[in-house]
Amino acid sequence: LILHLPFAPFAIICHRAATLLLHFALLTTMKVSLQIWLCTAAVLYPNNVVHASQGVISPTAPTLPTASTAAPFVDGKIFINGAVSNASSDMKLADVYGCCTSTPLSADQCPDGTESEHRRLLRPTKIGIMPQMNKEQALQALSSAVNAWAGGSGVWPQMSLGDRIDAIRKFMRELKYKREDIVNILMYEIGKNRKDAEAEFDRTMQFCEKTIEYIQSSNEFGSGWDASNGPTRLFLSRAAIGIVLCLGPYNYPLNETYATLIPALLMGNIAILKLPTVGGLAHQLTMEAFAKALPPGTINFISGSGRATMPPLMESGKIDSLAFIGGSNAADKLIKAHPEPHRLKLFLQLEAKNMGVYLADLWSSDDVDARTHMERIMKETVAGTLSYNGQRCTALKLLFVPAQHAEQFATTLAKEVEAMSIGLPWESTAPNKYSQITPLPNRGRVEYMKALIDDAVSKGATIVNKNGGTIVGGEGESTLMIPAILYPVTSDMRAYDEEQFGPVVPIAPYDSINEVLSYAHNGKYGQQVSLFTSNSKPTANLVDQFSTVFGKININAQCGRSPDTAPFSGRRSSAMGVMSVADALREFSVPTVVSYKDVGGNEELVRGMEGHSKFLKSAS
Repeated sequence: LILHLPFAPFAIICHRAATLLLHFALLTTMKVSLQIWLCTAAVLYPNNVVHASQGVISPTAPTLPTASTAAPFVDGKIFINGAVSNASSDMKLADVYGCCTSTPLSADQCPDGTESEHRRLLRPTKIGIMPQMNKEQALQALSSAVNAWAGGSGVWPQMSLGDRIDAIRKFMRELKYKREDIVNILMYEIGKNRKDAEAEFDRTMQFCEKTIEYIQSSNEFGSGWDASNGPTRLFLSRAAIGIVLCLGPYNYPLNETYATLIPALLMGNIAILKLPTVGGLAHQLTMEAFAKALPPGTINFISGSGRATMPPLMESGKIDSLAFIGGSNAADKLIKAHPEPHRLKLFLQLEAKNMGVYLADLWSSDDVDARTHMERIMKETVAGTLSYNGQRCTALKLLFVPAQHAEQFATTLAKEVEAMSIGLPWESTAPNKYSQITPLPNRGRVEYMKALIDDAVSKGATIVNKNGGTIVGGEGESTLMIPAILYPVTSDMRAYDEEQFGPVVPIAPYDSINEVLSYAHNGKYGQQVSLFTSNSKPTANLVDQFSTVFGKININAQCGRSPDTAPFSGRRSSAMGVMSVADALREFSVPTVVSYKDVGGNEELVRGMEGHSKFLKSAS
C-alpha cells in the first residue's frame, strides 16, 4: 500500500496506510461495497481520485457542476493588475436583471386568443451586480496595462511564445470548471437557449485550441533561418503591437470577444477588456481563471458606462490597437478620440444587412426533387433569419423573392415560423431541444422591433404569421416576442435598410434581378449574402457581381461565420480586418525579422544567441 501512495513525509504515509487498512477491514467485516470505499477515499483525499480499473491514485480536477436552471447571481468584482477584488466604497454599483420569473395566468387574465402555453406573466429577475467604473478608475486599469507592457519589455511580451501558449492553456483549463455557471448566466442575461449557450462556450474553447495548434504548425512563428536569399539569412516570426483595447458584443459575449482577445494575448499584447453593458456577467466569471494563469497586468477589466470610461483611454494615446465588435457610430467616435489615429491598429466587426436572394428557377419545377430542395431552403431560411432570435450579425435580414412567388413564399415561411417553440431559454421541448424563440435582452430591443413593425405596417406591409410581433408574458415587462414576418417590404420602409438585429423578417418582392444588384452595389454594408437557386448559370453571374461587394457568398445556405478556419471578413461599414484562427493572429501582431549575412563569424555568433533568446525559440 505504501509503495502505491504519492510521495509524502513518513508520518503521512503511515497515517494513510493505517487508514487504508482500516477501509479493507471494514470491507471484510461489514461487506461494504467497493464503490462506497472509493467515495470515502475521495473524501479523505480531496486532491486524488481512485481509479478502480487501474488500482492507482492519481491527481484529479475539481468536479464539474451539474446542469441547473436556478436563477444565478453574480456579485460583480473588479479585476485590475491581476487582483480580483470587491468594488471600492466610492464605486457605484448597478443591478443587473435578466429573464425571467414566470407566473401562470388563467385564460380570463390574458388577452383573447392567447394560447394556453403562453398564459403566464414574465418579469425580469435580479441576477447580479456590475461595478460602474468612472474615468479615474478606468485610468487605473490603463496604468496597470502600461506598466505590464513597459514599452514592450514587460513580463508577458518578453515571455517566449511557447510559455504564453502554456499560460493560455492553463487559463482554458481553469475556465472549463466555470462552464455551467457561464452557460447559466448566458441563458438568464441575454436569453440564449441552453443548447446555444453550451455551444458558445464549447466553440470558444475549440477556437482557442485551434489557434494554438495553428501557431505550433505554421512557419509564421519562427521556423528557422531562411537561406534562400544569397548570403543573407532571415528569421521570421511575429511580435506584439502593444496595448489592445477590446470591446465585445452582447450577443456572443464570450465567443466573439475571445476570437480577438485570445489571439491578441498569444501574440504578447497587453489587453484591456471593456465588459459589455448587457452580457458582462459572463466575463465576471472568468476573472479568477485569468488571475491564476497570467502575470499581473496582462489583462485588466473595465465595467460600467462606455461613454464615461472609453474616451479617456483613447485620448491618452496609449492604446495601440482597437478590437471592436459593435456599431459603426460608436467605433468612429472612439477612433476619432485617439490623438494619433494613423498609428492605431484597427480590427472592427460592425453592422450588416445580409440579403437572402431567391432566384426564380426555384419555382420552375414541381417534381419531388424540386420540392425537397425547397424544403431544405426553407429550413436554411428559418435558421438564417431567426436563430437566436435573429440577434446575429450574420443573420439574414432582408429576403428578396421574385414578385410572382413572394406571397406564396411568405405564407410557407409563416407556417414554418408558427411551428417554432417559444419560451424561456432553459425550457425543453424534447430531449436536448430547447425553446427556439427566447426573450430579448431588454425592453429597448422590444421597442425597436415594434417601431420597425409599426412603420412597415403603416406603409402597406402585413404581418403574415399568426400573432407575429405579439409579446408573450405581458406587455409591461416581458421581452419574449413572437417573430413577425413582414410582407411586402418596400424601399420606403425602415426595415428595408436598417439592421433589425431581432425577430423581424422582412420579405421584399422584386421584378428584376437588377433591383437586387442595385441594393447590393449601393448599400452601406458588405458582410455576406446567401443565394438560393437550382440553376448554375444565373448564379455564377451573381457570384461574380457580389465578389467585390461581400466578404462571403453562401450558396443555398444561411450566412454564418463558421468554420473558424475560414476568413470572416467584410467591406464598407461591415468590417475592417479579418477574423479566423490564422487571420486574428496576424491582426494583432507585426511580422518581425532578424537577419544577418553569412560572413566571418556571424553564423557562430547567431547560433550562440539561439540558446538564450526567447524570441528565437520555436513555439512547436
